[in-house]
Formats: sequence, C-alpha cells, structure tokens
Amino acid sequence: MRILGISALYHDSACALVVDGTVVAAAQEERFSRKKHDAGFPEHAIAYCLAEAGIQLNDVDHVVFYDKPFLKFERLLETYVSFAPKGFTSFKAAMPVWLKEKLFQKDLLSRELKRFANDFDWLNKLLFAEHHLSHAASAFFPSPFEDAAVLTMDGVGEWTTTSLAMGSGNRLEIHKELHFPHSLGLLYSAFTYYTGFKVNSGEYKLMGLAPYGEPKYTKLILDNLVDLKEDGSFRLDQSYFDYCTGLTMTNDRFAALFGQPVRRADKDQLTQFHMDIAASIQEVTEIIVSKLCRGIKAETGAKNLCLAGGVALNCVANGKILRQGIFDNIWIQPAAGDAGGALGAALAGYHLFKGQPRQVAGNGKDSMKGSYLGPVFEQADIEARLTQAGARFSVLGEDEVIAATAQALADEKAVGWMQGRMEFGPRALGGRSILGDPRSPSMQKTLNLKVKYRESFRPFAPSVLREDVAEWFDLDGDSPYMLLVAPVAEKHRRVMTEDENKLFGIDKLNVPRSSLPAITHVDYSARVQTIHADTNPRYHALISAFKGLTGCGVVVNTSFNVRGEPIVCTPEDAFRCFMGSEIEVLVVGNCFLKKEEQDEGLKLDYKNAFELD
Repeated sequence: MRILGISALYHDSACALVVDGTVVAAAQEERFSRKKHDAGFPEHAIAYCLAEAGIQLNDVDHVVFYDKPFLKFERLLETYVSFAPKGFTSFKAAMPVWLKEKLFQKDLLSRELKRFANDFDWLNKLLFAEHHLSHAASAFFPSPFEDAAVLTMDGVGEWTTTSLAMGSGNRLEIHKELHFPHSLGLLYSAFTYYTGFKVNSGEYKLMGLAPYGEPKYTKLILDNLVDLKEDGSFRLDQSYFDYCTGLTMTNDRFAALFGQPVRRADKDQLTQFHMDIAASIQEVTEIIVSKLCRGIKAETGAKNLCLAGGVALNCVANGKILRQGIFDNIWIQPAAGDAGGALGAALAGYHLFKGQPRQVAGNGKDSMKGSYLGPVFEQADIEARLTQAGARFSVLGEDEVIAATAQALADEKAVGWMQGRMEFGPRALGGRSILGDPRSPSMQKTLNLKVKYRESFRPFAPSVLREDVAEWFDLDGDSPYMLLVAPVAEKHRRVMTEDENKLFGIDKLNVPRSSLPAITHVDYSARVQTIHADTNPRYHALISAFKGLTGCGVVVNTSFNVRGEPIVCTPEDAFRCFMGSEIEVLVVGNCFLKKEEQDEGLKLDYKNAFELD
C-alpha cells in the first residue's frame, strides 16, 4: 500500500511517501524551489517522492493532508467573535485568503494533484488528518518503541497547541489537549518577535542567544504572562499579546512590562537586555516542558516518550528533559516542525485510517533511516552537472576522497560536503553540511561571518563518532538528529581566568572554553550529533580519518547554505554556494574542488543574495 503525505499552505511545505509502512522518501519544497520555508503546494517534493519510488500518482492508494482546513477556519471565526470588535484589521486581512483558497482546500489540492494525473480519483483517495495527530504519528510510528506517550507542542494546529497521545503497536489516540490561544510555541514566538527576530524562523536564534544572558525576567514572565499549573498545563494572559486580534505578536502592555520597546532588527543593536530576555524565556520554556513531562509520567506511567511539534526542536530543553531522567527513553522526530506533518499524515493514513500493522525496527533503532530521505545523485550525474556549471574538479577514489577531505579539515579549511541522500528536517546531518575543525579557536567566527554570513553569536554543532561521544560530552547515548544539547565533558573544559569570568554578554564569545572551542557554547554546552556507521558510513569514515590525523573524533557540522538560503539539494546548488561564499574546499560525491582552482568569473555574492531569516 502506497500513502503520500502532504503538508502545505502555511509554512515549510513538504511531501513524504510511505510504502507498506516503510518511509521511502521525504523532502521539503524549499530545497527544490530555493525559497526558504516555502509554503506553496509542494509540487517538486511530490514529483521527487514519486520518482524515488518509480511510480505515478495514480499508483498511490491515498493522499493524506496534514490538517483539517475547516477546523482552522472555525478557529479564525470563533477567535474574532470572542474578541470583536477588536481585531477586525487582522480578521479582514485573513478573510480574502481563506475565502479564495484555504476554505476550499480540498478543491485546491484536487486541482494541483490533477496536474500529476488528470484522472486522479481525489474523491475517494484524498484524506485529511488533524494537525496534532499528524505530529504525533510522525513521532510515534517511526520510533523504536512498541508503546509510548507522545507529547506534541507547537504554535497552533486547528485548535490544539499542545497534546498528549498514547501509542501502542499500530494504534495512536490523543488523550488530552491544550487549545489556542494558550500556546507555548506562540509564547516563544512572541519573545522572538520582541527581540527583533523573524517569527517562524528566528526562534533558534533566540535559543542560541540565551546562554549570553541571565534569566532575570523568569519570575516576571511566570507572574504576569503565564498561569502555570503543576501538571504543566497553562494559560496565557491575552492582554499582553496581539496575535489573536492584531498583526503583531505582542502589544504595548507587553513592552511596558519589560521596560523596552520591540527591537527593530534593522536599527537596534542586540544588548544585554535582549540576551537576558532570551535567557528568561528559554528558562520558562524548560520549566513548562519539564512540568508537562512530569505530569505525563505521573498520569500514564509510560517508560517511553516521543516528541514532535516545533517546540520539540528546542534541543536545550530536550537535553535537560533527558538528563532529568523522567522517562527511561526519549525519541524526537528529526522533522519535528510542520514539514514532518507530511510524514505523520502518511503514517496516520497507513496505520490509523487503513488499520495496517506496524513493525518496530528493533535493537533500539528507529525507522527514519537516519533521516536521509531526500534525493541522491550518482557519480556520473554529479560530474556532468558540475561540468555544465563550469566547475573544475578532480575525481578521486573512495579512500582518496576521505583522506583528502580529512586533511583539508586538519588544515583548518571550511569544507562543503555533499554526499548521499539529502536530509529531511531542518538539520544538516552529514549529507549536505559545511564542516570544520572544532579545535580551531577562530573557526566559529570564520564560519559565521565569512561562510554563513550570519550573526557572530550563533553556535555550531559537533558531529562525533557514536563510539567516542562519552569521551567528549556528558552524554552516553544516541543523538543522531542533533536534537539534544549536552555539556562538554569536564576534562576538556578550560578553566576561566578571573577577568574572563567577569565578562558579560557578547564579550564572552571570543573566550575559548574547551579544547574544542569551535563547538563549545558560552555555557559549555554543545548540540551533539552522534554519527553511526550503519546510517552514514561515508561521514563516519571521514570523521574516523580526521581522528587518525588529529586524535579528535569530532568535526564542526553546520548546514550547507548561507543565511536565508535553504540547505543545498543538487550539485549545482552546492557549487553556487561554494562560489558565493568563502568555503575553501567542496566535495560532492568523489569530486574534489579547491576554491583557488575555480574560474574567477564564476564568483557570486551570496552575502546579500537571500532575504534575511
């Protein structure tokens, strides 16, 4: 049985294909359209998924959409009625879009699908899953657990913002929900907006900024904005927010509570105040998630927990939940945001709507295939595409390409690394990555300012051999999807001087904190990715070769893109990014490219090529 899942028309559109319960392919539309967080109908992602399986749309048994548009429209109407006449401006802005396309989404989807097959039987084949059920399905069904509690947290689906589901075998039922406007995701996004970052894309910047600050406003937030119960349920005081009735996230009362206006990203510098605000909302988020988890444990007695929804991408909170030991095991869907809803919709279609059996992978392994679910390019195709693009390259043997890349990393060069299938989800996991030497004290600043063209405070993640993770970090378990933050092991930390300990805010940035300064954040933390030989043998071989040269089984891993650009998908994308940034070496398949050997006329200005995220 073939089930196609689609998420679209809000943000991060995607498609996923499940065949007889196995995840065959999944990809975000942005990777093909080259438009960050592309919300359009995922025609390219659908075409890829069908091609990967060698089928046509008419060969698909069902297409499942990841939420229910009529329930969303109901929320829009009821919210306006509840707050009327306040909020008419935002209601008036939303209505034409809904009346033109979103309310009649079934018709829109059927029209788009008929472009793939004119006689597509949408009346019988098109199904709809609720938003949080899609999230929950994406978390539970690929997990390594036969039974689990499933916590989903995001901005808002139709009505739901937080849900508890219980999964067993091929069954999954939602037991409890929190509803709009009381939302942890929207609360975090409100602070994203207040500190001058872009909502629905800048939340990870707020998380990265938090360690530079002190959580001075935690009590203020909990005393005024959030009525938090012991079981983790909560209500938000809407008199401080504008997302129900206006066109912004917060209002003047919110700004007055904290004593400063909303930061204007184009005019106002980040100050210690913004860092303290970031630290405070991060701590509040961790407190709420911890209480939710403890409440779920007390109520259900579950040993295993699965997480999904955009808040599950908060890897700092995830790491703290793991270390608190509330559950025996935790598994987080790598595409936890809306893109992953496409996968969840397909799995819900297969197991819940059609009642098909579920096979757990066993041996503690999940069924996500390392999240390497996107396009792959054969060597001959890579060579043809790079040649067409004007690239100059050497073709090396299997062992040679690993050795040459490891040497380039040891020489502190920034390396663009494109190998195998593209990752599904927001993280580059060694398929479409920019790599560096974590021992270099200048690597973080170089990658941020000269390669990624992004804010200097942003941290980088380490990829570490799974067998070496406990050597370098306070973690002795799997973290294949870069969704857990763990402290750098004490023995690798550098003792700070008295003067260094007095530093505040961004002044902390240039002080090396460990023997791996490029991946050690200012609070001695790191967003760890464990590399497994069975899911990514070439990446594992590269880090092993780097370890052979340096004694260090860790490399810096950041996504292969510049700020505002989607992660690269094709060899051409990789070459353009290589020529538009200060990446020094590019490795695509067995093709090895050096910047100094390229045609100067092909250089690009990627620093200003994309809208800032």
